[in-house]
Order: sequence, then structure tokens, then C-alpha cells
Amino acid sequence: WYVRRSRSRFWAKGMEQDKINAYMTLWTCLVDLSKLAAPMVPFMAEEIYQNIVCSVDANAPESVHLTDYPTANEAFIDPELEANMDHVLDVVVLGRAARNESGIKNRQPIARMLVKAGFELPEFYKEIVLDELNIKAMEETEDADSFISYTFKPQLKTVGPKYGKLLGGIRKALSELDGAKAKKELDANGKLTFDINGNSVELLTEDLLVDTAKSEGFESASDGRVTVVLDKHLTPELVEEGFVRELVSKIQTMRKESGFEVVDRIKVYAQGNEKIADIMKANGEAICRDVLADELVIGETDGYVKDWKINGESVTLGVKKQ
Repeated sequence: WYVRRSRSRFWAKGMEQDKINAYMTLWTCLVDLSKLAAPMVPFMAEEIYQNIVCSVDANAPESVHLTDYPTANEAFIDPELEANMDHVLDVVVLGRAARNESGIKNRQPIARMLVKAGFELPEFYKEIVLDELNIKAMEETEDADSFISYTFKPQLKTVGPKYGKLLGGIRKALSELDGAKAKKELDANGKLTFDINGNSVELLTEDLLVDTAKSEGFESASDGRVTVVLDKHLTPELVEEGFVRELVSKIQTMRKESGFEVVDRIKVYAQGNEKIADIMKANGEAICRDVLADELVIGETDGYVKDWKINGESVTLGVKKQ
């Protein structure tokens, strides 16, 4: 995850301090990993060590198996950072689950996500969540349940023996509940209480069958501690941005299939779809920046050519090294 999250730092122009920090953090992790793994995978650990240590430090021990086993540096421990990253993972895992249920592709940006949790993420960590999930805005809320409707039915195998003659009244009372309010009461107290024909009825969590349904245009996921709700409404601007991301992905795939080096400059061609041609013209600068292209050519193809279907639109793309 660190390597993927730090790509922009590794590929930054020049040799700024942030780029140096990123490389040194990765180098330190790999060196310590080779030492930790040496007793279990001796040859693999040795090759890593030779590649990244002996190749740059003539005074280093000549083998990973001649180094000291690493010890923890307590100065590097940051409990606050670890706690925040745990929270980030909680939200991201649920956000991905909600995305999968919604059927919206990961490359399609979403306008906003609502999060109900027992913690508050600082802005820096919110940006990580948004970037990971490809979402424009994250809002913290205590009312995530308003986007989910709840209906309650009695669990007959437990309610029947306790309140058999009142079962009809219990069914009617449960059907008339405000679902969101009842769910909050159940979560807070572990029970719902009623008066059925002058009889006191107490239904515990195990006495109830709870059905959930998402509000139209929203998708939710919860693990009992954290709830996330995705707003599935897509504006034309978001849809266009989704096309741009898909185009970049397809062009990057073609670069790889063509055997280009990661630093090679290319020319990109597109033919056969007016809608995609207009999107590429409107977003040419961003596409060229991401795929290292010097030029976009619309209406013809050259170089390595491949047919694609992007979000239901057929198009022929070509890439050629400059």
C-alpha cells in the first residue's frame, strides 16, 4: 500500500526532500525486511540485501546473514498515526464494499460519502480515504440511518413461546414502527418495549428479524461500528471524468503491451467514436500528462492499435513511441 500511495512522490521531478524521504523510508523497510526474513527465505533475503545494500555501501557486511537481527526503534512508534490509519482502513474497506454493491466502477468518481463512526479523522487522513475510494467529498454524520430503511418482524422461535397469544398484536406494532428510530433504540438499549392490549412486551435483539433497504440513489455498508453511505447520483461532469480515467487506464495498458519504457514519450491516436473524441479533446492536457504523451491525434490510428469498449462506447486507440 505504501508503494502505491507514494508513486507520485517517487516520480516527482528533481530531488526534493519529500522524494528523498519516500525513497529512504522504502529502503529502510526493505533492508529490515531482508534481515527479518533471512532465517526463513535465506536466498531471497540475500538477493535483496546484495541489490540494495552491498551495491551502494562497500563497508556493509558482505552478507545479510552476517548482520545483526533488527531491533525495534521506539522513536519511530507513532500511536496517533497508527490509530488514524486503522480508522482510514475501516472506512476504506466499507467504502469499497459499498462500491462493489452499487455496481459503480472504481474509476468512476463519486460526489460524496457520508460516514458515521465513533471517531473523527483529521483532514490529512480524509484525503487518503477520498483518494483511495475516488470520491470528491466526505461528510461525517450521526444520521446515516436516515439513508437506510428498517423493518422489523418477530423471531417466532423465541417470541412465540414467550408471547404466543400476543403475537398478532406484536406483528402489528412492529409494522407501524418508525424504522430508523426503532433501530437507534435497539442499538442503544438492546431491546424494544411495547404495550400490547395492556400487556408489557419486551423484545430483545434475538427476538427480532431486522430487514434493511437502501434509499433510492444511495448505497451503504456497515460493520456495526462504522457506517458509510455512498451518494450514487452522477453528474455529467463526474461521468466525463470517469471516461477520462478509463481512457488513461487503457492507454497505460497499451504502453505496457507495446514494451515501452516507463519514461518513453508517446503519441496517442483515437478513431471511431465522436463522444470519446470530444472527451479527449476537452481533457487532452490531463490525459497527456498521465500517460506521458506529447500529442493526441483524433480521427486516425498508428503504431500499436487496439479496439476497446469504454463504459459502453466502442473506440479504437493507438500508441506510438516518439
